[in-house]
Parts: sequence; structure tokens; C-alpha cells
Amino acid sequence: MHNSPDARVYRGVLLGLGGIARSGHLPAFQADPKVASRLRIVGIVDDAPHAPASFAGIPLLSRPDQLADLGPVDFVDICTPTSSHLELSLWALSQGYHVLCEKPVAVNRAEAATLAAAALDARRVVMPCHQYRFNPVWRRLKQWLDEGAIGRWYLAEFRVYRLAADPGAGQAPVPWRGRRADGRGGVLLDHGTHLVYELLDVAGPPQSVRAWTGRLRHDGYDVEDTAQLVFGYPDRMATMFLTWAARRRETEIRFIGERGSITWSGGMLTLERDGHTESFDHTVDLDKASYAKWFAELFHDFATTLDTGDSARPMADIVQVAAVLEASYAAVA
Repeated sequence: MHNSPDARVYRGVLLGLGGIARSGHLPAFQADPKVASRLRIVGIVDDAPHAPASFAGIPLLSRPDQLADLGPVDFVDICTPTSSHLELSLWALSQGYHVLCEKPVAVNRAEAATLAAAALDARRVVMPCHQYRFNPVWRRLKQWLDEGAIGRWYLAEFRVYRLAADPGAGQAPVPWRGRRADGRGGVLLDHGTHLVYELLDVAGPPQSVRAWTGRLRHDGYDVEDTAQLVFGYPDRMATMFLTWAARRRETEIRFIGERGSITWSGGMLTLERDGHTESFDHTVDLDKASYAKWFAELFHDFATTLDTGDSARPMADIVQVAAVLEASYAAVA
């Protein structure tokens, strides 16, 4: 259906013109033909002082209530700091718009329930930007797990090392992700959200969560710069270690099973099973320039979801992630 020439084109507005909007969202909307033929961004709302009248040929407005000037709008894409996600999502639903929202959309079960009720009431789709799901390395890794390439897996380890919180497009001495008023939480909420939905995709909800969070290096932040998590399951466990206090950027994910292991380290993905090893170099796929491709896959999924009206799947995604985030922070106390 979505490849037919008369497939519906949905008109949308970006809320927020920060780093993720400029480097990920806009390129995906404009440069990917599959997305550009289905989703058209007709306006951007950003209240930054000295903002130009337009950006990349798209009109720039200073307030959401000016959207009426743009003609019919089908959806909004929320690219603002975390603290405004719930409020803007609820506002958009009240206006009859579908919602695409940067992660995390909700950070606890109460917020997720409020959002789910509002989406149901408005009969609109709310989709989280869980674009790491479309990363080609993760896709290959997940396919191996689904196929039982290493037999029953029983241990998963996620390790993410960064030097600091991502500054975004701002020049502030403390990036918004390092401020509770804007980010709501630190590295666990920011990068951890991606790891949580990846884990949920292959293991389902954990039975137990243990956690430690702290600030090891960035005294200017009022959120955690480091987190350690242990997720318990009846027959397996998963650990996550995330830090903004590293000396260099590294990412490593490993799954260990009864027949072998899968290791994703840097740009290399390695499958070891029954004594044989094969490696795949995904360095190019993981370059920052490729991030827009992951968003493009997500946005195409969004367009297809709008066609079908299947709002239950993306909302379940938001609800499950919110429950794990809430349990993780509760386990620290």
C-alpha cells in the first residue's frame, strides 16, 4: 500500500530545532526519497531569539499556536529537551495531531498511562524515536539471536563510554542533558533509554532490577554521569554500564549463549559459535553521518503506522520502556 503512487502524504511540524533535529530528523525527512514521498515537514517551531524566518526552506515559527497559519497539519515531531516531552505530546493530541517524539517520551508508568489515555481519546498515534532499533548492526545481532545462532543465550552485557553529555546545538557550559530541569535524569535516562528498548526487544521485561547511579566527574551536572544496572530474568541476566566520565568514546555489546557468543565492539560485529569465528566491519554504518538513515527507517515505519492506525504497538513500546526506567531509578534509592 505505501508504495502506491496515491499513498497519502502526511504534513508535519518539527517542534524544536536543536542538534537532533538538524543532524538526524531533518536530513531523514528531506534526503530519503521513501520518507520524503510520505511525510512532508511544512513548519518548524523554535522560540530561540534571533532565529531566522526559515530553515532549510521551511518556515520557522516562534509559538505552537501559530500552526494554524500553515494549513492542515497531521503530526508534530517533538525534538525538544526531555522535560517538555509529555506536556507537548498531550498538547499535540488535544489539537488532533499524531505525535512523533524524541526519547524518552515518558519516564514512569504514571506518565505513560496519562499519555496512553490521551492518545486513545484522541484516536491518534504516538510513536517514540527509538531509532537504534533500525541500526544495521543491531538488526544483524538481533537476527542472529532470533535464529538461535548461539543457542540459548543467558548473559547480555551493554557498555557505553562517553566523555560527556552530548552538547546538542547549544553552547552552554553545562549541556541541557546535564541539567535535571531540562533532561530530568542523566546518562541512564538519556543513552540508557536506547539500551532498554533494545534489551526489551530481545528479552522482554525483566523480573528484577538493581542499580547504582552517581556523578564521578562532571561536578557541573546535577544528574548522574554514570549508571550500572543489573536486570534479572528467570534463566538469564543482563548488565548495563553507562558513563559520561570516560576518557574515550567506546561501545560494546556482548551476548553469551550455550553455543557461542556475539560481540559488537566499536565498528566490528563478531559471531563466535562452535569454535568458528566470523567478523563483519560495520564502521561505515556507525558513522554519525549514518544516523539519519536510522531515523529514515523509523519515519517510514511511522508513515505506515499512520496508514494502518495501529496505535497500540508504539504505545506499548513507550509504556514498557517507562516501566523499566522507573524501576531502574527506584532501585537506586
